[in-house]
Amino acid sequence: MGLSFPLIILIVRFVVSLMMFYLILSASSSGVQPLCHDDERFALLQFKESFIINQSASEKPSAYPKVSSWKLDQISDCCKWDGVECNKDTGHVIGLDLSSSCLKGFLNSNNSLFRLAHLQNLNLAGNDFNSSPLPTSFRQLSRLTNLNLSASVFSGQIPTEILELSKLVSLDLSYNPLLKLQESGLTGIAQNLTNLKVLYLDHVDISSNIPNILANLSSLTNLSLSKCDLHGEFPVGIFHLPNLQLLYIGFNKYLTGCIPEFNRTSPLESLELAHTNFYGEIPSSLGNLTNLIDLDLQSNSLHGSIPQSISRLVNLETLRLDNNYFRVEFELFLRLRKLVELQLSGNNISFITNPSTNSTFAKFRILLLAQCDLGEFPEFLRNQDRLELLDLSGNKIHGQVPKWMGNVSIETLWGLALVGNLLTGFDQLLVVLPYLNLKHLMLDSNMLQGSVPIPPPSIAFYSVSNNRLAGEIPHLICNLSLITELDLSSNNLSGNLPQCLGNLSASLTKLDLHNNSFHGTIPRICGEANELMMIDFSENHLQGRVPRSLADCTKLEAVNLGNNQIHDIFPSWLGILPELRILILRSNELYGTIESSDSNFDFPKLHVIDVSNNDLSGKLPSEHFQNWKAMQIVDVESLKYMEEYQTLVTHSGNTMSFTNTYSMIIINKGTETLYEKVNGFLVVIDLSNNRFEGEIPDVVGNLKGLNLLNLSSNFLTGPIPFILANLTWLEALDLSQNKLSGAIPLQLTELTFLSYFNVSHNRLKGPIPSGKQFDTFDNSSFSENPELCGNPLSKKCGNLEDSVPPSSRHNLEFSFEFGWKVVAIGYGCGFLFGAVFGQIVITKKYGWFMKTFKLNIRMFPCTMSVVRTIIVALLFFFYFASSFRFYKKGPWIGCLY
Repeated sequence: MGLSFPLIILIVRFVVSLMMFYLILSASSSGVQPLCHDDERFALLQFKESFIINQSASEKPSAYPKVSSWKLDQISDCCKWDGVECNKDTGHVIGLDLSSSCLKGFLNSNNSLFRLAHLQNLNLAGNDFNSSPLPTSFRQLSRLTNLNLSASVFSGQIPTEILELSKLVSLDLSYNPLLKLQESGLTGIAQNLTNLKVLYLDHVDISSNIPNILANLSSLTNLSLSKCDLHGEFPVGIFHLPNLQLLYIGFNKYLTGCIPEFNRTSPLESLELAHTNFYGEIPSSLGNLTNLIDLDLQSNSLHGSIPQSISRLVNLETLRLDNNYFRVEFELFLRLRKLVELQLSGNNISFITNPSTNSTFAKFRILLLAQCDLGEFPEFLRNQDRLELLDLSGNKIHGQVPKWMGNVSIETLWGLALVGNLLTGFDQLLVVLPYLNLKHLMLDSNMLQGSVPIPPPSIAFYSVSNNRLAGEIPHLICNLSLITELDLSSNNLSGNLPQCLGNLSASLTKLDLHNNSFHGTIPRICGEANELMMIDFSENHLQGRVPRSLADCTKLEAVNLGNNQIHDIFPSWLGILPELRILILRSNELYGTIESSDSNFDFPKLHVIDVSNNDLSGKLPSEHFQNWKAMQIVDVESLKYMEEYQTLVTHSGNTMSFTNTYSMIIINKGTETLYEKVNGFLVVIDLSNNRFEGEIPDVVGNLKGLNLLNLSSNFLTGPIPFILANLTWLEALDLSQNKLSGAIPLQLTELTFLSYFNVSHNRLKGPIPSGKQFDTFDNSSFSENPELCGNPLSKKCGNLEDSVPPSSRHNLEFSFEFGWKVVAIGYGCGFLFGAVFGQIVITKKYGWFMKTFKLNIRMFPCTMSVVRTIIVALLFFFYFASSFRFYKKGPWIGCLY
């Protein structure tokens, strides 16, 4: 009997349902990603535990510790951890992105990281691995295709194990200046990493030529070797790599070459050769690089005319040609519609005289035309409404700033530099300059007259020094609540300093008012919140005392109140300022002795002190010398300028950095010297032209970092301490115009950096040391010391004794010009005392004496008389010598001693 039709239908439905369930189950199971492997989870956790989390280890503002989300949990799936990527099919960890994760510590070869054998992408950039050498264990990560270790504080030679990871497509070891790569390493990259597309080695110490074999990396799209200390001729073949889109080799000053011919197939988009030594002309074939977006050729030795073909670079956005020897027709660039940044400073530019106002010119954001021999404001600027930074410094633009310049990019301009022209003022009377978002304004070294121009409230940096401005400081200046640097120096400004200057201390870091005619007292400068690092009120007519409110300026690094009329004692209380490095109070009316500070701090970082030309008295401040710790250290790593970095971000997101340095005037080698930049290595003490007295304390010899020491024109007495020979970095020593006596210590010839030495107008005697630096000093260094002799003086040293160098601590000369009375006194005292004492010893302590010296009366029957004679002779010699030694203290001292 056959199956009924309804039963068949039921069976079919059942089978179909089973099939659908299976399909759904299969689809569901295939969508589930497997959990990560236990061994890899444990390896990641061990990696986390091998470092500490330190926010300072990563510089990016967006940095955060990604590993903080990694938990020690048996059921935790590490594939879901922050920064971890797993293979969807196998669950193996194939990617690890821990860039800017605030990791700090050593990365050793036995780190658990190297157990993640399936890793393909590894990014540890922007951490601090504490100058670890790059581990050779990277060879265990043989599947790596992308490796980024940039800016992570690694050091030492880059191991060949990294250069043999043959699957690498991208390698970034940039911004590790302690890393080194030999020329053979570059050859190894070319031979082993044949799939490489991206190679970034910026700021790695290569210090070699670039081998031609690097041009064999035909897959390269990005090659960046900036600031690697590269030498020699750059291989032309690298320019012609078929896939190369980005080539950065700038800031290698010993790297040379010519810009080659280019064909139309080149894919180059970014080419940077800045600050190298490329020479020759720009070939017209540069116009074939129609994909070019960024071209940077600044600061080379290129010359000739800019080829007309550059107008074919229709995609060009950034062009930097400044500081070469080009002849430029500016109209070429106006046709490049996409060009937003143009730097032509330091070239010879010609402009079209009457540009059409209807022309479709490029709209620049950054335009640098400094030192281009311009005589007026270029007319094309009238049509520029998107400028963010405009630099016309160092030209010959004369007269007044035209009225129409007040309408140029009035909403977007944030930086304007007109330094070093012949400007006399503004064509219209402006209470406040009209630029709404201006942050950086530099009008220095012009011929501006009238009152101080007032920048808008948005200003951060304002400098109008070295002009002819007159009158008082406008009170509107005190409304600049965002200002960080204010420089009104070297003008004809006068009047009292406004009391409201203290309102600016919450933002102001540098205040420079030197070389004006201000008078009155110095107002309170620092409030409760203050950022002030440098003040310079020197070369004015300021009076009163050093304001005690300066003690509240806890970030101060430099104070210059020199050349005023300040009437006060030495402000030892400034010693509490923890960052103070420069203190200049010269040419004032300081009086009294330099007392020690009552605080626990005593100028802990002081490098430069100048209190010359005052009325200070008493002994030299030995206690201060003892406490000036920063002067006692020779810190070669401080061979950098004292400066402040400022970074401004434009409306379009461009970042521009500025460096503002400190400057000062000090007496160096007898000449007033302007230091436009102050090296952090410079250590100076100038106490000259006061009324200090007494001897030069030996503790000065502990200030081993001293470069310049000037104690001239005081009333110092005593010898020149030989311990000054410890000042091995000393370049100038001026002890002239004092009352110093004795000989010039021979040890001073060991000061191999000493190029200025002046001990004239003292009471020195004996021979002038010869050899080394002393052979370079002329008569003026030693004049007006009647008892000095030897070269370079005309007076010769006649006696042998005159040529004997001093050897005692204070270089006391042993004169043999004693009279017979002194000899008699010494002899008499010695004989009398010896005879009496000898008799007592022999008669009272005879047994002890015979036993101590193992003498036998039977062997030496005349022992007593011999002993008495020996004792008398020894004591005579002792007292005779004593008479000579203490002759300077009086002839009787030898006897009493």
